[in-house]
Amino acid sequence: MNSSVTYQDSGVDIDAGNSLVERIKPLVKSTERPGVLGSVGGFGGLFELPLSEYRQPVLVSGADGVGTKLKLAITENRYDSIGIDLVAMCVNDIVVSGAEPLFFLDYYATSQLDVDVATAVVSGIAAGCKLAGCALSGGETAEMPGLYQSGDFDLAGFAVGIVEKDQIIDGSDIKAGDNIIGLTSSGLHSNGFSMVNYLLNKCSDSHPLAAQSGSSLRSEFLTPTTIYVKSVLQACKAARVKGIAHITGGGLLENVPRILPAGVQAVIDTGSWQRDDVFQWLKQQGRVETEEMYRVFNCGIGMVVIAAEEDTDILLSSFKASNQQALVIGRIASRIASQSDTAQPAVVLQHQDSF
Repeated sequence: MNSSVTYQDSGVDIDAGNSLVERIKPLVKSTERPGVLGSVGGFGGLFELPLSEYRQPVLVSGADGVGTKLKLAITENRYDSIGIDLVAMCVNDIVVSGAEPLFFLDYYATSQLDVDVATAVVSGIAAGCKLAGCALSGGETAEMPGLYQSGDFDLAGFAVGIVEKDQIIDGSDIKAGDNIIGLTSSGLHSNGFSMVNYLLNKCSDSHPLAAQSGSSLRSEFLTPTTIYVKSVLQACKAARVKGIAHITGGGLLENVPRILPAGVQAVIDTGSWQRDDVFQWLKQQGRVETEEMYRVFNCGIGMVVIAAEEDTDILLSSFKASNQQALVIGRIASRIASQSDTAQPAVVLQHQDSF
């Protein structure tokens, strides 16, 4: 070579990375909560556990991304809320154990760092952390030219929460006669977007909601995931919760069974709640079978809470006070479990024709 090579020549801009750190410092600081130690720029995020508040504290961790919803956000040049999705997918997973999220970390990987885009994404992450009541305690930004196409980036998130050992919610004492409470979703959340993107590429950008809201169909699909943390934790203080399921990829059919003990099944009345129009559009546009819809999408229910009948009204009142729409969508019944073809399914969907 006739001249010296810099890191920037290879596609990595150190100055841009430093600029991003400076721009996100106030965002990170805005998420601080008791326990946060240190500041942005260290090699690790420090958090002091509130051990005086617990007898047998258990840490609960979760990691997730936003899947191919990110591709739609990039296509639409909409980066303000995808960070909320990232936080939601992680903290909603750990709150099902009854855990309070303490802190969150993110990983942002791209071909070439765009400081404006990255700042918008982190702004959404900070907003999500505040909605969940957890601190954004650190993260990593990586430029990897050649690994990602120009303009592309990927996100991953990591959350840690805490719960008293004897208050862990694991579904082990769920029994026949318990009620199934559904917490409504804000749309698709962050699952099923490989199908969404496939169908969007095959259709015109028209939708009945577009004319009403002035937004495109693609923007409608970018509605951020609901963060259920505060409403769920408040409900857990109000009455006994036996089990909670976050309805993500796999829908009601595959997520609810994850918390059911042997010998019971969830009988869900799919006509008991109102679905957003986007679900009907997807079903019609792709001629998707009803069972497939309930296996791919949340179909309007983002979280399921299972409780005894005598605790149900208290929980519904708690969710109402938290401005979270909740309603009884089914009951737990006895189940004949076996390895034979006649075994009863873990989830039974009634009134599927109401879709």
